[in-house]
Amino acid sequence: MLLHLTVRDFALVRELDVDFAGGLTAITGESGAGKSILLGALGMVLGDRASSENIRPGSPKADISAEFDINLNPLLQDFLERRELVDGESNERCLLRRVINREGRSRAFVNGIPVNRSDLRQLSGHLIDIHAQDDHQRLLQRDVQLSLLDDYGVDETLRDKVRDNYLNWQDTENRLESLQGKLGTHGDRAALLAYQVEELEQLNLGEGEVARLETDHRRLSQITDLQHTTADALDGLGDGNPLTSLIARVNLLTDDHEALTAAQDLLNSAQSNMDEAVSELRRYQDSLETDPEALQTVETRMQTLHDQARKHRVEPEDLQERFVALQEELADIGGGQEEMSRLQEDVVKLKATYKRSGAKLTKARIDAAEGFCKSISHYLDALGIKNGKLSLKFHATEAATGLETVEYYVQTNPKYPAGPMSKIASGGERARIGLAIQVVAAEKTKLPSLVLDEADVGVGGTTADTLGRLLRKLSQHTQVLCVTHAPQIAALGEHHLLVSKSDDADSTIEPLSKTARIAEIARMLGGAEIDAKTRAYARSLMANA
Repeated sequence: MLLHLTVRDFALVRELDVDFAGGLTAITGESGAGKSILLGALGMVLGDRASSENIRPGSPKADISAEFDINLNPLLQDFLERRELVDGESNERCLLRRVINREGRSRAFVNGIPVNRSDLRQLSGHLIDIHAQDDHQRLLQRDVQLSLLDDYGVDETLRDKVRDNYLNWQDTENRLESLQGKLGTHGDRAALLAYQVEELEQLNLGEGEVARLETDHRRLSQITDLQHTTADALDGLGDGNPLTSLIARVNLLTDDHEALTAAQDLLNSAQSNMDEAVSELRRYQDSLETDPEALQTVETRMQTLHDQARKHRVEPEDLQERFVALQEELADIGGGQEEMSRLQEDVVKLKATYKRSGAKLTKARIDAAEGFCKSISHYLDALGIKNGKLSLKFHATEAATGLETVEYYVQTNPKYPAGPMSKIASGGERARIGLAIQVVAAEKTKLPSLVLDEADVGVGGTTADTLGRLLRKLSQHTQVLCVTHAPQIAALGEHHLLVSKSDDADSTIEPLSKTARIAEIARMLGGAEIDAKTRAYARSLMANA
């Protein structure tokens, strides 16, 4: 529970140190004294959005701390351990701190360790529940109505499972729709790819074929010139070659001079090379047969390759690489088709899983609805809505919250049928219905602290006394802090804090003794006039409490 709140330079508060106890604590004070400021400071330390307007005029920063006893709060202890935020001196204490500067930025600490605002808000979910004055307006929202029913009697693990199943189903379905969209836009592309791949496959281009074709074409297209040139060369290198007779004459020289011998060897070698060259030229000449059909075949093949190259905007020698790239792109699209089939199967399975878990959640809600409505209807009667009854109407849907939404139907007059709370209940009746739900929910919740900000608006007399007794009963297992203008509720408080303004307009808060409580309750009863009669009535209220 909340043990202590320290506030420095927040709004109209210069310096405030407040101790809190268990049970029911009434917080009272004249209008404008700063009761809402106290709750605003508590909200800041629990993660509400901060701004520079929260800082007391003339001060550089606001500093707020709240200390909680978490000895009987295993959920929070586990949370702190997992996040490594446990107090080094005691794991039974949790100290929250928030510092806000003039730029509107803030720093947050848990047990002296820096955290972000999201961490504070997560923590507050395990610590305390604050109900503001206009919270009953939220009761008109179906998601809020469903959440209250679930908090009353539906296992949180089951709700989490349904949510996770729904999110998995939706995520897979979104992926499927995205892939279907892509494949739809690629449908024409796939058909074109298939045609191009088949065309290039039929082309059957061999490795290095383009280079070979170019070589063959050059030879076949100039074969006549090659034949004439080769014949002339052979004629020139024949027996009538002057070089042959010259070599023969030099070989007839019989001088042993080494220079002559070297020259004879070189000439003989040249003769041998020339003879071999003639032999090769004759063999080459034999291969030079005019073949118009072969030339036509080569030219046709080259024309086909060049046509395909122009179509694909590549060089002929790059056609094979283009063929491989098209095959890979077509395979990717084919893989997308396989992925789409798999996702379609997954969507069906995940939806079925969601439906099964959703059906269990629906049953749990139906089972909880009777007790929920019965308990709230009981409190409605006690809070002055005589013969008031709450019933629930379920509407089918598919969402992360399950297979249904819920709508609160209220009957405030037995002569008329129940109708939606937004149409049947007045603002005052909605406030009382909200109170009844808060009490019922608090009886079921594991939260150790409940804060009510002027929950008695529109409630007075006997009904206020009844509400006070409900809160007193609730405070047997939940710390209840109630900001109130009703003397009946203030008298029922086990503890009483008075909010007032000092001479320099700063808000202060102090615990009241029994005598001071009588004076404060008398003020609440009689306004500015406090006399023996109002004091006697105040004593009577406290005695009855």
